[in-house]
Amino acid sequence: MTASRRSFLLGTGATAAAAALVTPGSASADNVVGYGRPDPEARRFTLAVIPDTQYMFDLDRGDSAPLKATLQYLIDHQKSENIVFVSHLGDLVENARKSEIDDISERFEVLDRRRIGYSVLAGNHDVPDSRLDDQRGRTPYLDRFGPQRFRTSPTFRGASTDGYNSFHVFRAGGKEWLVLALDWRMSAKGFEWARSVLSQHAKLPVILTTHELVHDGGDGAAVMSDYGRRLWDELIKDNDQIFLTLNGHFWPPARATLRNTAGNDVHVHITNYQDRYYGGGAMIRLYHFDLDRRVVDVRTLSPWLLGKRSLNPLERGETELTGPADRFSVPIDFEQRFARFDPPVLPPAQPVKDVLVRGTVAYWRLGEGLKDLSGNGNDLRQTGQLTASDEHHRFAPSHRSLYFGKTGYLSTVDSAPVNRETFERGYTIELFLKLPAGFDHPWCGLFTKLAPGSAAGKTGDDPGEPIATLNVAGGGQLQWAVFPRNLPGISTNWGHEMSYETWWHVAVVNDGVRTTMYVDGSPLLRNPSTPARGISTAGDLWLVGAYAYDKVVEKSLHGWIGDMRIANRPLDRSEFMRSKAARTSGTD
Repeated sequence: MTASRRSFLLGTGATAAAAALVTPGSASADNVVGYGRPDPEARRFTLAVIPDTQYMFDLDRGDSAPLKATLQYLIDHQKSENIVFVSHLGDLVENARKSEIDDISERFEVLDRRRIGYSVLAGNHDVPDSRLDDQRGRTPYLDRFGPQRFRTSPTFRGASTDGYNSFHVFRAGGKEWLVLALDWRMSAKGFEWARSVLSQHAKLPVILTTHELVHDGGDGAAVMSDYGRRLWDELIKDNDQIFLTLNGHFWPPARATLRNTAGNDVHVHITNYQDRYYGGGAMIRLYHFDLDRRVVDVRTLSPWLLGKRSLNPLERGETELTGPADRFSVPIDFEQRFARFDPPVLPPAQPVKDVLVRGTVAYWRLGEGLKDLSGNGNDLRQTGQLTASDEHHRFAPSHRSLYFGKTGYLSTVDSAPVNRETFERGYTIELFLKLPAGFDHPWCGLFTKLAPGSAAGKTGDDPGEPIATLNVAGGGQLQWAVFPRNLPGISTNWGHEMSYETWWHVAVVNDGVRTTMYVDGSPLLRNPSTPARGISTAGDLWLVGAYAYDKVVEKSLHGWIGDMRIANRPLDRSEFMRSKAARTSGTD
């Protein structure tokens, strides 16, 4: 690394931090309340969970207002929070009386009328003799919440012959998810039925809901009850589809991550607030799934209290619970977690002709050869040791790449037309990039002119810098620094730090006036507004996987480059070198 380059980089703000200010409530429509259906394709969605409501439906000692407020909240926020399903965890009522069951049944009719998908299940307080399993026969609970209730439900898919166990399928994030709603005490027939449901829907991820499974073993760590151990041994541990379990019954709330027979995580959560003020006030858990962030964010709140104009002293501390047991995030790499039973369908390699859009100057499938597949003669030659690899971005046109191990690099041949190209009408440079774990080789080049700015008559900034360079700074930060045709000095675009061991699509697009850098189809922040027209040239070579200073190759790449394409016009994001599957999956 030359001293002049280091000075130039520091002077242009390589280490500066940028902060964005957002006025609460002004930047997003997510807080807007209004009727509407959830979006089944959106990659962010919410599962709403209602735990034990028994004290609100307790002979003449209850109050249905809190649950009424909760259900109305779910209706009001169905669109804004993309609430795709609602699960009750049992103990709807306190004494299993017909009058209590009738009362809460009437409250749930608001969801029936709006055809909102939801499930219920029997807790020990919902059935007259809690010692009996799901073969107990007819009860007031079954009369009101049996399979007949869900005939018009958009998510109901079936129930066990006894009627106490059911399953639902909802669509969210562009795929189907299955909810098993199991009686608080299943019989051998119940277990057999549940296993048959899983077998018949072997590719669906499963959320298991029941009344009893785990309880707090201390410090918020969940441990299994005796019946929970049976449920784990006979159903959960050998069925890899089950990735999340939810139960009530005990308090306080707790959670744990267990390992199933396949070696995968199962997240087990207990949520119950009947011990708190006003029997929990029909408090709910909102499980916000974010498939792109690979996380489930969990919130716990009381819509009933949030909707009150004034609060008494006890109510003020119950509107939303924010302790570690009630507000937390669960990291889940959904694709990896579900790969064993529902492996992702990767798009096949694309024919070269599909990649050669209008204006393509050069197209290289690194790892498959050094030939310019555009037919324009911009072939490459190799210096040093490089390794072809099957590593590739899942949506890359080809399924190969080239590994650069800090020593070797490529360069265009002397006769390559791209060496003399000035890109007067704009340009696009795009490639697929992956940096290794522990990347510690900053300022290595991706695509760089060998000649310095001085060779093109430039006198501004540091003329020893290359005429143009796309490189990787510390932390996986991208930099595009170019001496444009219309300026004596350098115009620089900066990226952000990117995760290692992850494939990224990188694009630099100049529309003839201004340059924008994109990562995975998303425009970045630090793109200069000063006009920067074309790329100066001295008729020199381009380097692939190396950086040069004053015509001396200084630093080769440490990482992988997959497909790479150069165009002599600005490409629209829809033309980026990514498959149709990438765009429709929400990864652009």
